[in-house]
Amino acid sequence: VMEAAPRLKVIGRTGVGYDSVDVDAATELGIPVVITPGANNRAVAEHSLTLMLALSKNLVEAQVEASKGNWAIRDAHKQFELYGKKAGIIGLGRIGQATAKLLNALDMEVIAYDAHESEAGKKLAEYVSLDELFARSDVIFLHCPLFPATEGIINKENIAKMKDGVILINNSRGQLVVEQDLADALNSGKVYAAGLDVVSTEPIKGDNPLLTAKNCIITPHISWAAQASRQ
Repeated sequence: VMEAAPRLKVIGRTGVGYDSVDVDAATELGIPVVITPGANNRAVAEHSLTLMLALSKNLVEAQVEASKGNWAIRDAHKQFELYGKKAGIIGLGRIGQATAKLLNALDMEVIAYDAHESEAGKKLAEYVSLDELFARSDVIFLHCPLFPATEGIINKENIAKMKDGVILINNSRGQLVVEQDLADALNSGKVYAAGLDVVSTEPIKGDNPLLTAKNCIITPHISWAAQASRQ
C-alpha cells in the first residue's frame, strides 16, 4: 500500500500502538508513523472498570434470565463485592494509571508489573514481579503493548500461577492471550470470568473457543471509541 502511494508523507492512526502498521516498511520508505497518546486513556480505563463490575455482579446472566421471566436467578448469589480485593495491572502506562485511579476509588488494593517503573505509577500502585502479581491478584488487567515479550503472556503456565477464581480483563491486544488456554481455564473454573474487548483475530471468527467459554464477556474492540475520544 505504501509503495503504491508515492505522495504519502505520514501515517497517523487513532489510539496507541503501532502493531497495525508495517513500521519497518514505513521506515525504509522514510514515512513517519504517529499515534494519538492520551486521546482514549479514560475511555479504555472506564471500559475496563465496566467489564470488571459486570462480571463481579453477574449482570449478563442476570439480564438474560430476567428477560426470560426467571426471577429466581437472584437466588444464585453469584455476585460479590470488590471492596478490599487485589487488582493487578500488567502495564502501568497512561491507560494503566487511569485504570489504577478508578480502582483506588473502589478501595481495591492495586499492584502492578511494568518493565519501566515510574514515580507517577508508584503513587497509584505497588510494583511487584510478574509472578507475584499472578499469585496475589483477584482481578488482572492487561494494559501492556504487544511485544515479543508480552505475546501470549496469558498462557497455561501463567494461569496456573494465578489464584483460583481470578477475573481477567483485556483491553489491550488479543494476542496477549493464548485463547484456547484461557477458554480451558474458564470452563474448568480456574479463571472465574473474563472480560475481553480484543481477540487475536478481529472480527472474531466463529470457531474462537472463547465464544462458548463460561463467564466470558466479549465486546467488539470498542473501549477506545467513546465520543470524546473521537472528536
